[in-house]
Amino acid sequence: MKFNRVHLLLTLAGTLMFGSCVVERHHHPHNKPMPPGQAKKKYGTKSAKPFAPGQQKKHH
Repeated sequence: MKFNRVHLLLTLAGTLMFGSCVVERHHHPHNKPMPPGQAKKKYGTKSAKPFAPGQQKKHH
């Protein structure tokens, strides 16, 4: 019985210690959005128009 309590306490302590960690992802300035032509190739569509920001209709 004693081993079970110790094991439970260690598991709880480890969960609290490592479960509260926050991982931050930093975006590098050289990461740019994918060009419309590359997005077209990636998603297999026939036109790049839906991926071009200048061709998007404004949604209100």
